[in-house]
Amino acid sequence: MSEQKPEQKSESENTVAGERLSRFLAHAGVASRRHAEELITAGRVQVNGQTITAQGVRIDPEQDQISVDGKVIQAATQKVYLLVHKPAGYVSTAHDPQHRPTVLALVPPEIRRLRVYPVGRLDIDTSGLLLLTNDGDFALQLTHPRYSTQKHYEALVQGNPTPEALEALRQGVTIHEDDGSLYQTSPAQVRVLRQSGAGTSLILTLHEGHKRQVRRMLRAVGYPVRQLIRVGVGNLTLKGVAQGQWRHLTAAEIHQLTKEHVPEKQS
Repeated sequence: MSEQKPEQKSESENTVAGERLSRFLAHAGVASRRHAEELITAGRVQVNGQTITAQGVRIDPEQDQISVDGKVIQAATQKVYLLVHKPAGYVSTAHDPQHRPTVLALVPPEIRRLRVYPVGRLDIDTSGLLLLTNDGDFALQLTHPRYSTQKHYEALVQGNPTPEALEALRQGVTIHEDDGSLYQTSPAQVRVLRQSGAGTSLILTLHEGHKRQVRRMLRAVGYPVRQLIRVGVGNLTLKGVAQGQWRHLTAAEIHQLTKEHVPEKQS
């Protein structure tokens, strides 16, 4: 793209070559993907000195100079992979327009300067295991729908779920999306951890990550969530990482995650 203006590229080039501008900005830690698109629409993003307002433009991060409000944005070169034990009350984004505390506040400035961002999201009122990285390919392998990523949750629900309710979760249930549409969830693994008069603790394992999915699934079978913790992703657990703390992933853990997350076979 450094040889020609962004909007002069053909449609076929834009669908094949390079990296989407909004994706580059998100992975560089400038803003969330949605906010990056808003920055582009507002005319605040320049490529090689030229203001871009169209969505879908692709760039070559190694050849093109990208800037926002005149400030040059560099792609992160040192790859970082972190496991964070997110407390409730933090939002899983690099920047929050409402100025709520973000998960990046849990890591030191020298880490934030490497433009890490969350891999997927946990609701603000959900605590537990969250990964941070600046490696876009790694993030894609763990979040794209065509890959299979196990996520493990411990949910404290109101009441004592019946065997029929647990079986419904294992078969998949219908939940309501924000836009009013209905979504049929994939089967979940579920077992009772403990029961008391105050409620029941369940362990659930999912392979998909719709917004507030665990809470919506349990509400759909009549047992609303009182507390939710993500206790694992793949083979990773929270062992040894206190709430609000973090650690680097080991090379073996990174290799295991990327090795296991290969595309599911198409039927």
